[in-house]
Amino acid sequence: MEENVKNQLDQLGNLIDAKLEKAYGQAVDSATGKADEMLKNEIKNLTEQFNSRIDAFEVSQKKQFESATKKSFRSQMIDAIKNGAVESMVKGQARSAQFEIKADMTGDADFTGEVIAAGRVDGIKYDPSRVVHMRNILPQGTTNSDVVRFVKESAYSDGTAAKAEGATLGQSDFNLTASNAIVSKIGAYFRVSEEMLADAPAIASYISTRAGEKLMAQEDAQILNGNGTAPNLSGIVTDSADFVTGSGGAFYQSIEAANEFDVLVAALNQLALSEYQANYIILNPSDFHKILLLKDTQNNYLKDQVYAGLAPNFMGVPVIVNTAIAAGSFLVGNFSIGSQLWTRDNLSVEFYREDGTNVRDGFVTAVVKERIALTNYLPNAFVNGSFSTAKAALETA
Repeated sequence: MEENVKNQLDQLGNLIDAKLEKAYGQAVDSATGKADEMLKNEIKNLTEQFNSRIDAFEVSQKKQFESATKKSFRSQMIDAIKNGAVESMVKGQARSAQFEIKADMTGDADFTGEVIAAGRVDGIKYDPSRVVHMRNILPQGTTNSDVVRFVKESAYSDGTAAKAEGATLGQSDFNLTASNAIVSKIGAYFRVSEEMLADAPAIASYISTRAGEKLMAQEDAQILNGNGTAPNLSGIVTDSADFVTGSGGAFYQSIEAANEFDVLVAALNQLALSEYQANYIILNPSDFHKILLLKDTQNNYLKDQVYAGLAPNFMGVPVIVNTAIAAGSFLVGNFSIGSQLWTRDNLSVEFYREDGTNVRDGFVTAVVKERIALTNYLPNAFVNGSFSTAKAALETA
């Protein structure tokens, strides 16, 4: 207790005692046994002052104690609400509420574990798959066999010519060859616990979708670059014509500062010389965007020759930007007539309990698979190559 406050309270106490003694004396001396009314009022006033001083001192001491005590976030929040911080908003008298919380409050002392339930987003998030798969630009068919056979012209000797009257016509010869495309299986499997399937309902959907997308990506790789050795498909790039880099090329060593755009124009010309009209160009994203950055001698971007509307194209030929083809490579061709994809068994996702020790171990096996074949009818309908080699062949000596 502070000394000056104590002294003041002692003085008030002494005055009250003196007045009480005087009042008692008056009551004894008086015939009625009552103290003087004026003296009683003085005693009452002094008592009220004493009590008021005591109350003020207690309040002051309480505030000092509270200011020295570190409050938690929750306790300060409760005090603020009790003191009417949100009362106006609850009664509809205000659209918002605001109150100040001391900077030294901490939530760690009160918020343990999941105090507030987290909002959950349905599904499982993962990076996107390719927008366009190779099967989307190829004609498709179905087969009930494990082999797709087709007949192709393997050689042609043309004796067609103008002849004078009575002259013998020239002889033409051709060779036809039966070619086979083997049906191949592409697939994968997963082992998932029964608890995982039961406790996470999105797992089955996730496996079906995600595994299917991964299979389609492998299908793209086979369609483009399969080496033809069983069980691999014989891919389009594997069977297609190479970009002519030798002296037989139409633009061999004839382009100064040859770039990627020049290479594609030369590839389109090579197709045209074989009587083919390209309907797609396949480029890796890095090569496509590199071409967008190319500039002419006036420092103008060549991209104005790339777009017609929203879809990119070079010289009127649509461009498919796809990671299925390796960076630095290109494929130009007529995909409508040059090749065809055949399906023996459609892509499927199946779940099995009867696999190995699944029943004993409590697992389920998910299998994703398909059986397909690829027939590359006309290899010359495609031109493939690498930009670095092609640019070197086009560059002026």
